Amino acid sequence: MNAKNLILLACSMFVLGLPCYAQNKNPFHPYTLIAHRGGIVGSNTPENSLAALEEAIRRGYHRVEIDVRLSRDSVLITQHDPHFRKYFNLDRRASDMTWEEIRKLRHPSGHRILRLEEVLAACAGRIEVMLDNKIDGFDEALFAQIIQLLQTYGLQDNAMMIGTTASTEYFTGKVRLSCSIDQLKANQSRPDYSPNHYYLFARDLTKEDVEWAAQRGIPVVAAINAFLYPEDSLMETAAEKTTTMIKNGVRIFQIDGIFEAFFR
Repeated sequence: MNAKNLILLACSMFVLGLPCYAQNKNPFHPYTLIAHRGGIVGSNTPENSLAALEEAIRRGYHRVEIDVRLSRDSVLITQHDPHFRKYFNLDRRASDMTWEEIRKLRHPSGHRILRLEEVLAACAGRIEVMLDNKIDGFDEALFAQIIQLLQTYGLQDNAMMIGTTASTEYFTGKVRLSCSIDQLKANQSRPDYSPNHYYLFARDLTKEDVEWAAQRGIPVVAAINAFLYPEDSLMETAAEKTTTMIKNGVRIFQIDGIFEAFFR
């Protein structure tokens, strides 16, 4: 490895506030991978399942994206879609069902809907988290509960969040929030601005965007997600997009597991 790549790796680890593990601790070096939709998703490892999470940990992913929703009786759960059609053949929304109803759902794989706390407990000391906040509106008590859970399991310091407009003010300064390049530039005028409050997150990032963020100590994350690309050219399009993002200087990627081979 040349000196330039060593410096790049060291800087990316410092920016994220992460321990700088030796190369053999990260099978995807010099890239850092975030597992989309709760882990490595497959026929026997559904989205946001413990099985998917465990597979991401086993493979050496640094971080897992966890989708956070709310039941009708305000229980924090991990579920990507607003309804339960995909895995449970149930055309009902999570927000219309109580936790008592939701907890009884079962997929043929054995997967069940998990409370956020159960997932964070499984992550503690093993993998960092990126929360995708899918909760509508503003609820300070619920948001405070999320922060408390992150603190309880030692995950807050390095936590990232894909936020909502309604929740931005509450979570600013408590976790790193996703921003577009335009949002980042606008946020610099805030009296409480700190590069530690944000990360640049997008499906398309130019070399100029990446350099601008890196110069200011802001992490850069590119999303390589299957739903973004045409089905008939899924792998080809994703490979092209990944190659472009790497050329533009991105080293942290949030990906679906089917794209893992691009980083080996």
